[in-house]
Amino acid sequence: MTDKLNLVLIFGGRSGEHAVSLRSAQSVLNALDENKYQVFQVGITTEGLWLYGSNAHKAFLDGKHETLREALILSDSGKPYLYIREGNNLEKITSIDVIFPVLHGTFGEDGTIQGLFEIQNCAYVGAGVLGSSVAMDKAVCKHVMQSIGVPVLEYAVFSRRDIQENLQETIEQSEQVAPYPLFVKPANLGSSVGISKARNREQLATALQIAAHYDRRILVERGISPREIEISVLGNTEVQCTVPGEIVPGDEFYTYKDKYQSGDPEVAIPAPLPAEQSTLLQQYAVDAFKAIDGAGLARVDFLIDKATGEAYFNEINTMPGFTQISMYPKLWLYSGLSYTELVNRLVELALERKAEQDETVRKYEE
Repeated sequence: MTDKLNLVLIFGGRSGEHAVSLRSAQSVLNALDENKYQVFQVGITTEGLWLYGSNAHKAFLDGKHETLREALILSDSGKPYLYIREGNNLEKITSIDVIFPVLHGTFGEDGTIQGLFEIQNCAYVGAGVLGSSVAMDKAVCKHVMQSIGVPVLEYAVFSRRDIQENLQETIEQSEQVAPYPLFVKPANLGSSVGISKARNREQLATALQIAAHYDRRILVERGISPREIEISVLGNTEVQCTVPGEIVPGDEFYTYKDKYQSGDPEVAIPAPLPAEQSTLLQQYAVDAFKAIDGAGLARVDFLIDKATGEAYFNEINTMPGFTQISMYPKLWLYSGLSYTELVNRLVELALERKAEQDETVRKYEE
């Protein structure tokens, strides 16, 4: 018997952010205290195959899956277990105390895998089905923010079919959103994947087709010359947030290259903002987290128009980039919470949320 928690770390996934997930998972693996956790590594390939092995993360980094075995999570008598498949037989590996899904983007951060965890009665780090799905869809999330009085930039939403079959009409409707420049984004992706800035019709046509490659819903919004501000949020019912931090992008906006390929990005913590504006953005961040029924962690991103000083909600990430150079842990480090302490706190919050869910009566009796 051991007092260690059986923690299943899941990474990879069927997403354009598969590689980002592997980077985040490496940092989490390094931070997990071997005295507190028995860690079981499960990687999900881009084709959706779940694979288990003690060295699964390294195998995914090396692109060598031969030594790994197919994995499943199933409940037995209401308790979740990790299994591996051997032909037509299932072998039980361990009971599961908590899952840490270091998954970004589609099928990891959008509520789908959270639904599986709920069905299998698992405790897991991060937002639930509702919070994950609402935050993942930038258009739906903007609707929610508008409903609670958090300002957003003007936008329109189009489908992949619109772009494929009626590109010219889509361009014309996009131009009604605002004058150029316009930003074009996949509605359900993160890490700046598929995002383009369009300054004219030709660039807009290309941007729409690029975004449609990554998602079936595409967001077009008014472009500004922005300062990019981020706030980290932590909690369940009781919510804390950090001071705002500012990203100083090496490009015109905070690109995938800035985030993951150019080394340590330039940041300012705290962001040089008037005290009143910092306080307002912190309140917006907490309000946004609560509005989507967030849990565990989120990073709330804002844009400040350099020309006017006006601030706008940009998006909320329920499983933000979690590498050592990512803004989410950096902001908490400034607040005095180390990376390892942050990981421990997220596991605690997952267990707290599961305990609260277990108080719900599932059987109606008059």
